[in-house]
Amino acid sequence: MIDPLLYFLLFLKASLFSTGGFANLPSLEQDLPERGWATQLNFQQAIVIGQLSPGPNGLWVVSLGYLTYGYLGALLALIAVTLPPLLVLAVEAGYNSIERQRWVKGMMRGISLAVVGISLTVAWSIISPSVIDWRSWLIAAAACALALTRRVPLLLILTLAGIAGYLLYR
Repeated sequence: MIDPLLYFLLFLKASLFSTGGFANLPSLEQDLPERGWATQLNFQQAIVIGQLSPGPNGLWVVSLGYLTYGYLGALLALIAVTLPPLLVLAVEAGYNSIERQRWVKGMMRGISLAVVGISLTVAWSIISPSVIDWRSWLIAAAACALALTRRVPLLLILTLAGIAGYLLYR
């Protein structure tokens, strides 16, 4: 017997902690069969229906809801997949109402600087000092220079850095 509230919460959890499309599949594929509420065939059919249907890929969960719990399941799945974007809109509306406040600008600047600091710490731990030589500094400086122009796409910078690393360290 399916508990409607738990069913809804499992779909909501999967939607909240995913980025859309099929990113919620692993969470649902773990939670629903574990409770005996869905089979592998249900997932396969829902994905096929989602791919054949017009609209966003993330709506495949509505088919899964229907296949596992009928019309109520489809409705609960639809609400669960729709709530996270609505939550983002509510947060954005709240932020818009306070974004010009002086304390918010200061807080955002502090958070931005913390992100930069954390990124530098992670980068430094990846490039441990034992492997840094003039070639490493050359690649890093060139990548920074290209990034600062803001005219070269990040993917191209990464590709060029990979090629340079290959050529300089082979």
